[in-house]
Amino acid sequence: MHAVRGIDFAVREGEVFAFLGPNGAGKTTTISMLCTLLKPTSGTALVAGHDIVSARPDVRRAIGVVFQDSTLDEQLTADQNLRFHAMAYGVPKDVAARRMDELLELMELGERRRDRVRTFSGGMKRRLEIARGLLHRPRVLFLDEPTLGLDPQTRRRIWTHVQDLREREGVTIFFTTHYMDEAENSDRIAIIDKGGIVALDTPDILRDSAGGDVVSLATEDDQAAARALREGWNVEPATENGGLTFQVARGAEFLPGFVRGFPLRIDSIAVRRPTLDDVFVNLTGRRMRDEGGGEDELRRWRRSRRTGASR
Repeated sequence: MHAVRGIDFAVREGEVFAFLGPNGAGKTTTISMLCTLLKPTSGTALVAGHDIVSARPDVRRAIGVVFQDSTLDEQLTADQNLRFHAMAYGVPKDVAARRMDELLELMELGERRRDRVRTFSGGMKRRLEIARGLLHRPRVLFLDEPTLGLDPQTRRRIWTHVQDLREREGVTIFFTTHYMDEAENSDRIAIIDKGGIVALDTPDILRDSAGGDVVSLATEDDQAAARALREGWNVEPATENGGLTFQVARGAEFLPGFVRGFPLRIDSIAVRRPTLDDVFVNLTGRRMRDEGGGEDELRRWRRSRRTGASR
């Protein structure tokens, strides 16, 4: 069984690039290979111009990484966590001090820098990890499910900071996610499923590829409504959220004539642009699923390594 197979893509310098897919699709496996934590069984990959197998030290110096599972030492303060990282990367003390000030202010953590990390909220810990990942001025910042488990407001705040970072630092950002709205923060999206890339383009182009605007319809008799749609409008509806959905070109223009000519009573009707979830459905025939698969195994492996190293 292959976790990923035959994937081929390039990320542009300074780009925000999303790897979007359901859990178990191969996102964490891919990012772990690019970060040199896993050795690929075949194929080649370059990160910041360095081969991920033959030039691992060069790759590691060129990247910053924020994993799904926190790797902060919660008994230490924010300052101490950053200083330890600076020492590990050989950042001179005076340079590290200036960089710490800059990043802690950017992440809105300046006033908490001398507090132990165990007192931080989940969002604050994530912002500190991002600051740590940038301390040595990497060319590429990898974020593996950066807002997993955070509430929507905190997720939006994290992404405001990430976008600021891209503007100020010029860093290339590669992130994995299974959140559709989070993928919208990227310049381009690679959609991955079952270990393979099924589409790669800008969010707008991917949505346009979904086949038109989405009309949601609720009636007194959805079975009869489905037959009327097939016979009178030559569309194949899907059942969703207790009603019907179908796709048409220029939905706003379509609605008035449709409502006048539809033979059944309409309880509600709405039109919207396709979402990335619609794109995923068109490409795979199903919606994003929530399966752990190989990525759960990889997280367990990483935790076991950290536990073993601490003994």
